[in-house]
Amino acid sequence: MPCKVILGAQWGDEGKGKFIDIFAEGADLVVRSQGGNNAGHTVVAGGEQYKLQLIPSGILYPNCVNIIGPGVVVDPRNVLREIDGLTAKGISCDKLFIDARAHCILPWHLALDALSEAEKAEQGTAIGTTKKGIGPTYMDKAERSGIRMHDFVDEVRFESVMREACARKNRVITGVYGAEPIDADAVIAEYRVYADRLRSMVRDTSVMTYEAVQQGKEVLFEGAQGTLLDLDMGTYPYVTSSHPVAGGCCIGSGVGPTAISQVIGIFKSYTTRVGEGPFPTELFDETGDYIRKAGGEFGTVTGRARRTGWFDAVVARYAVRVNGLTDVVINKIDPLRGLPKLKVCVAYRLKNGQTVTELPANFMELEGCEPVYEEFDGFTEDITGCRSWDELPAAVQDYIRQLARIIGCKITMLGVGPARDQVITLA
Repeated sequence: MPCKVILGAQWGDEGKGKFIDIFAEGADLVVRSQGGNNAGHTVVAGGEQYKLQLIPSGILYPNCVNIIGPGVVVDPRNVLREIDGLTAKGISCDKLFIDARAHCILPWHLALDALSEAEKAEQGTAIGTTKKGIGPTYMDKAERSGIRMHDFVDEVRFESVMREACARKNRVITGVYGAEPIDADAVIAEYRVYADRLRSMVRDTSVMTYEAVQQGKEVLFEGAQGTLLDLDMGTYPYVTSSHPVAGGCCIGSGVGPTAISQVIGIFKSYTTRVGEGPFPTELFDETGDYIRKAGGEFGTVTGRARRTGWFDAVVARYAVRVNGLTDVVINKIDPLRGLPKLKVCVAYRLKNGQTVTELPANFMELEGCEPVYEEFDGFTEDITGCRSWDELPAAVQDYIRQLARIIGCKITMLGVGPARDQVITLA
């Protein structure tokens, strides 16, 4: 049963887009199962750079069916903008489908996201959201008051559900935050056009995915964001509103776990994160700046500079465990070139003096902790042209061997540059 999950195994931004693209070339279906346009995948193909936010990476292959699953939240305006951008570059979206159960991100969600984050910033408790309306949409979903795609594209129900939702949210926008209400008539007029354009794409994609699995087709489940941003298993409350772990692919696509044969976790050779929250190996010195510049660590969607630090093997072992990883990809080794020593965090020394090798369930315990490092020799050689293990410098080989030993999972691919062909396959 050739079904693969590819996911981020850190705090996101691991370079999943490149490897998803590599695996998508041979896939019959690529399925996105969670999150929204707060995530971003950068794919370089045919000399062209594509920055995908919501649309699965299989869209670059004309024979591949692309699914936006029931666990995703969809901004109609944004997804159409993305479709139009791809079409302008000659990429067909005729095989793109959106599940009827997926919830819609609407103007009041964007407004509430911004208002809530501003209020938290004043209180010193900001989470650092992308203000894309993701959280408020998932809140409506959990409250069972959201608008799903089948409501949105229903010509009879469209206006009534939109008007009722807008009135309900305006009571919060004006009454709680003292902001200006949203004009329901203007929204309905604008979004009716989007509904008309999206209607033909909406269907029960869980059936499509299940039938592909049953027929033995190659199905790729494309993860967005990263394991440590999972609503349950991430560094709560500095997390996203969905489930980027492997189990989330099943929940958000409507396919059972027995369909999955391989779970591939993408790591960078160092660690980054965006926004607030604990980050034990974060570097505030010239080394951190060096890695950020060498690795181009700026957000695909927001452009925000990412926080950078050494590879955290405590996080890595946690990701292996909670995702059931069968394979590990180590990406972006090349930015470490020129550093005299490479460090890997193998444990945390907490403020109470206790040393732990497992990620605490109470992530607040990480505040003020001291990382315990193993240290390895750096390398000065340019590895971006390497295409086999034997071509890599001895120091890089040793670093990869040690990572595999420390995290307890086989490493099967390496990324040595941003281009699609700058990859070394180990197994």
